[in-house]
Amino acid sequence: MSRPVLRTILSLAAAVALTASCGTSSPGVAQQEAAPTQQRTTPPANQITKVLVFVVENHSMSQMRTGMPWVYDQALTYGYTTDYHAIRHPSLPNYLSIAGGSTFGVADDRPPASHPLSGPSVFGRALASGHTAKLYAESMPAACYRANSGEYAVRHNPWTYFTAERSACLRRDVSLSSLAGDVTNGRLPNVGVVIPNVCNDAHDCSLATANRWLRAKVGAVKAGPDFTSGRLAIVITADEDDHNEGNKVLTVVLQKSLHGRVVGTALNHYGLSRSLSQVTHTTPLRHAASATSVLSAFGLRYG
Repeated sequence: MSRPVLRTILSLAAAVALTASCGTSSPGVAQQEAAPTQQRTTPPANQITKVLVFVVENHSMSQMRTGMPWVYDQALTYGYTTDYHAIRHPSLPNYLSIAGGSTFGVADDRPPASHPLSGPSVFGRALASGHTAKLYAESMPAACYRANSGEYAVRHNPWTYFTAERSACLRRDVSLSSLAGDVTNGRLPNVGVVIPNVCNDAHDCSLATANRWLRAKVGAVKAGPDFTSGRLAIVITADEDDHNEGNKVLTVVLQKSLHGRVVGTALNHYGLSRSLSQVTHTTPLRHAASATSVLSAFGLRYG
């Protein structure tokens, strides 16, 4: 064999060996680099950044289960509690417990002028930490309105009682009419509460009326991008019962990753307040600091 031919054969063999070596190592390196990237960009399905609470009035767990068929269907589809209690009677102390982690010694339903509260609420804490907060009140005549008006009951609007947060309340405690746009545009707040008027919350009207109202409002929220993306948890609860079931109320949690979850853990409004603080990574307020988190009880992680 001539030397030029031998050199050509050896060169071809070296090229083939080099190609095989590169082909073997390259996919391994690519796989090693791709796996961490995939883990970083795919958040857990049950990691939430927003909670929206709907509150109805004065009915026990048994009454809500039988009188609100759509709400109970959501409970069976997503999740609900069997041992959730309001804090006391009447209404106002329970709303304060959700918003502030305490009843503040309040034992009546008087307006903010009678109960000016100092210190922060979950709404103010959220805003101070760079997050968002909003309360949507149906039939309220003006932002952060601090008196009763028609079917609007100020005792159901707890943010109006926190005097140090008045300016924020005037900007972010708004009419229910703002809800639809925030839902459609994916701009629901990190900490959100929806307060129906005294007919649609079943205080002055029937549970059937409240059930229809919630089906429309919560149904719309479920169709929005915050819920469909998995970043929003919706909570439906009652402020208190009507003194016939030891203040035990039905509390329903809707979130994309939940599938018929039944939670028997003892829970209350302080635990809901804790959850509203957790989703903004702020310190739970007052009694909420030692309460069992509703989010944790349902196995939901906050991002």
